[in-house]
Amino acid sequence: MSDYETAAAHRVRQVANRGCYDRETVHAILDAGFVAHVAFVGETGPVALPMFYVRDGESVLLHGSRKSRFMRVLGTGAPLCLTVTLLDGLVLARSAFHHSMNYRSVMVHGVGISLPADEKPAALDLFTERVMRGRSREARAPNAQELKATEVLRVALVDVVAKLREGGPNDDAEDMNWPIWAGVIPIEQRMGEPVEWRAPKAS
Repeated sequence: MSDYETAAAHRVRQVANRGCYDRETVHAILDAGFVAHVAFVGETGPVALPMFYVRDGESVLLHGSRKSRFMRVLGTGAPLCLTVTLLDGLVLARSAFHHSMNYRSVMVHGVGISLPADEKPAALDLFTERVMRGRSREARAPNAQELKATEVLRVALVDVVAKLREGGPNDDAEDMNWPIWAGVIPIEQRMGEPVEWRAPKAS
């Protein structure tokens, strides 16, 4: 896959060698995550919201109530910054300065484009499928009222960058004999045992 032609203003500067612009890496990180933090400037100042998202080819889809501040502001084409971060490990070094974290992240700058009504059902199916494959064929589809109440925004993957850290601590040579343990404590995300939920009986 080819690289994204990310604008110079949004390319990685701090530890630039950790920046990555190829589509395969960006897609893999987005497909592994579930929550994006979406930042924008609202009427009262900067706002950042955690949002469930799904990647659809060369774009990210977001959805929410049409009446929410988020959708009202971003539906006007206001600029946004969307970030996804996957935490892979805690890095313990021999000096306090070199403690760190291993991570994979993606940052997207762009705008949200409102989907037309006829594209909403297929887009919302993607969200249901992201929760569990095959679920959109089993669950009740959104009705007309639910579709009308829901806004779906498409954010194109154009101005995008991934940044990653992996490996152990970057200890200084003079600290290598410091008498404490140093290394990486891995962090993994896993699914637990399903817990069936039934609505409580009315008293």
